[in-house]
Amino acid sequence: MRLTRRPTRRGVPALLAVALLLTAAACGTSDDSDDEAAGDQPTGDPVRIGLFDPSAGGYKSLGVGVGARAGVDYVNSELGGIHDRPVELVSCATDGTPETTISCANKFAEDEVVAALDGFNTTSSSAIDILTTAGIPLVGGIPFDSATGAEVENRVFFSAPQAAFLIGALQAFSEEGKKSVTLVAADIPATHQSVDLVLKPVGAALGIEVEGLYFSPTNPNFNAIASTIKETDPDVGGLMAAPDPSVCTKLVQGLRQLGYEGTIFTAACTEFIDQAPAEAAGAALYSSHWLPRAADYAPEDVQEQLEVAEEAISEEGGTADFYAFAQLGVTATLAEALNASPDAALDGPTILATLKGLEAFPSFLGPELTCGGATTPNCTSQMLLFNVDDQGATEPVTGEWITPLPDILAKIPGAS
Repeated sequence: MRLTRRPTRRGVPALLAVALLLTAAACGTSDDSDDEAAGDQPTGDPVRIGLFDPSAGGYKSLGVGVGARAGVDYVNSELGGIHDRPVELVSCATDGTPETTISCANKFAEDEVVAALDGFNTTSSSAIDILTTAGIPLVGGIPFDSATGAEVENRVFFSAPQAAFLIGALQAFSEEGKKSVTLVAADIPATHQSVDLVLKPVGAALGIEVEGLYFSPTNPNFNAIASTIKETDPDVGGLMAAPDPSVCTKLVQGLRQLGYEGTIFTAACTEFIDQAPAEAAGAALYSSHWLPRAADYAPEDVQEQLEVAEEAISEEGGTADFYAFAQLGVTATLAEALNASPDAALDGPTILATLKGLEAFPSFLGPELTCGGATTPNCTSQMLLFNVDDQGATEPVTGEWITPLPDILAKIPGAS
């Protein structure tokens, strides 16, 4: 099945739209305006979609909830909902433990949601059996739980597997002649698995020595971490992943203050560019999607999407980080894929079949998606790597999407 995106209702620039609305208000009665506004709203029974929201505990990511809510607002106001039915977000807080993930999965089953958004959940595998039994597909961006990303049953992920981002970055570092990389991450099982089972062997294949350096999610000591990187002096030192933007800023500032001259890798962080502008230049970061700071380098249609996303996130308020834009993109892509399908049966099995059938489908802010792979739940392996310039802009290292080496991805369960 080849599906194409349904056009949004945003057909004119913002200023022109405002002018037209003011003109209509001046020429018509208030009742006419109210009727017209009501006609633009989706009707019918709500489409209930769950969200594993990592908003609790020490390893939280507040941008996920911001992006999901902004995405739902965008879907309802600009797309007319899903098949003209409004989307209702059923959010449930997780704290990085299997217990909260299981509790949320049970809540979604009781509330009869038709799909559950993964929310970059590091313990999402704990929910799989419950969701599968209830017929609720798991839909996400990057699978942060390696066990979830290694299987295909009842799940679809619109971004590349986690390994692809770091493999792509390691490829670029190898091409630049880098021989050693130290990656900092929260001290949780998922990050140890990624370093030991994926990144070390991949690095060895590329001629790079990869080491992991771990911090306590509840009581991190970034001065000690920065000192260790400075003392061991790898060619590249930085973060594997960091949902809390302050982690990036503290580490970047600490490394620069200690005089570390290697490449600072900031994973998917973006806030440090504003919070530590003097130290930000020369940093490198990866992404599953285009970012506002890279808008000048993005295709024209993506530039328009970035404007829409920035407006939606701004109206929602809160954290406007990588995770906010990523989760908005996942939410919008899910709705656009379902709207592009002629089958309006919005139940779990039908939604899963529709998503598995996507071929060369243009995602919101991301690459084209072809889903339904026999060995991977991910619809793409492509990623972007950016360098931060002196003005704080992020320029794609290759100018376009990077495809990690297929022969290396093939060695990682669920990555190809």
